[in-house]
Amino acid sequence: LRGTLLGELAWQVGPDPKNQFPNTVQEVWLEVGFGAGEHLMWQAAHHPQVGMIGAEPYEMGVAKLLTKLEEMPLNTVRIHEGDGRDIIEALPDSSLGRFFLLFPDPWPKTRHHKRRFLQMEMLDQLARVLKDGAELRFATDDKSYLPYALERLMAHPAFDWLAEGPSDWKNRPADWPPTRYETKAIKGPPTFLRFRRRDRLAA
Repeated sequence: LRGTLLGELAWQVGPDPKNQFPNTVQEVWLEVGFGAGEHLMWQAAHHPQVGMIGAEPYEMGVAKLLTKLEEMPLNTVRIHEGDGRDIIEALPDSSLGRFFLLFPDPWPKTRHHKRRFLQMEMLDQLARVLKDGAELRFATDDKSYLPYALERLMAHPAFDWLAEGPSDWKNRPADWPPTRYETKAIKGPPTFLRFRRRDRLAA
């Protein structure tokens, strides 16, 4: 049953991501590294007009999400069992309304920093696939990844930080549910970053 469900919900690379969702879907969001899928499921359930793509390379995480979808079927979820970079590279320009990267592997050793997801080259790709005004959400509990990510996001010409004060990055927004990792395995105070894709004409 689970294999059949994955087959039905597997993300297929194509020119128009909305074609893989019901006609009621008005825009598409992407979460890379969805873990056990709690956040992805919450977003899909609370935004029925949104098509949610989730990318997760670990089989255990995919299996946990499929279990949740067996219990609460949602036909607006699509799953990619692999690297989220593959999806981003294949997406057409201005095709995403929101992007989530929550508690990614920090690759703490300096020699491994090049493996971190948020590189300037990836931000170039995200700037390409995000619509004007789309939101990029990033969370981490790693003290070294936070300044690394902030430095790159602040330096990139396509993104504006939406924070107006400390509470905006210290407190999780109301429409940002906690993940299982956040409640059980977190290593320090989490930081929640929200960036907006600048309008292309104004850039």
